[in-house]
Amino acid sequence: MLRDMAWTWQFWVCSYVVGGTATQALFLAIHEITHNLGFKKFSHNKAFNLIANLPIGIPYCTAFRGYHLEHHKYQGVDGVDTDLPTKIEGIFFTNVFTKLFFATCQILFYAIRPMAVKQQSFTKWHAINWVVQFSFDFAVYKAFGFGPLWYFLISDFMAGSLHPCASHFIAEHYVFVGEFETYSYYGPLNALCFNVGYHNEHHDFPNIPWTRLPALKKMCPEYYDNLPYHRSWPLVIWKFIFDPNVGTFNRVKRKKAE
Repeated sequence: MLRDMAWTWQFWVCSYVVGGTATQALFLAIHEITHNLGFKKFSHNKAFNLIANLPIGIPYCTAFRGYHLEHHKYQGVDGVDTDLPTKIEGIFFTNVFTKLFFATCQILFYAIRPMAVKQQSFTKWHAINWVVQFSFDFAVYKAFGFGPLWYFLISDFMAGSLHPCASHFIAEHYVFVGEFETYSYYGPLNALCFNVGYHNEHHDFPNIPWTRLPALKKMCPEYYDNLPYHRSWPLVIWKFIFDPNVGTFNRVKRKKAE
């Protein structure tokens, strides 16, 4: 019994420390490839994303591509940019306890919200994503049982929960100062997250790969050095939960063009 308890404790710690960090890196590798920054050919990027998706355990990359490119093109547009929390989220998550729940389960909101706000057409690439992913899952199950799949899914949850790297979901576009709607972070966790902390730089030049974003900032100090930025991702989660002036309503919203 003690051995089982120790294994369970080790399983959850490993899912958080190793699995959560690795899965968050995979999310951001898929983000990078979504911008066609892995290969020269469009089709090669889409195919490679299917491979990057495999350890996540659920088909994700094709749907993410459509939603994320709309986020870049229509940032803050209500009903189009599914990165925006819904009105219900804004009303409900207003105190320490509800914001703690939101921050703990934010990966679920990021997964469910897009389907509720704006459904995508099911394309050939969606079908390929599903077939490849579930074929891989089945092969893993047949070879090793359900344990690895459970580990994949728990790691997914940890990667979008109270994890230092998961803070970028909140840090990027929640309004913390004045009316600034996009914030960068230049700390060491960028090394684990494909420099996604260089977020103003990324939105200005989404076709520049992650390896060159620090050089971009260095080249253009007059544009980036005077913008507010986050010094700590973990502190962002802390402030989101405990600061009464920060919540899910702290987003810039725009009306959809008629």
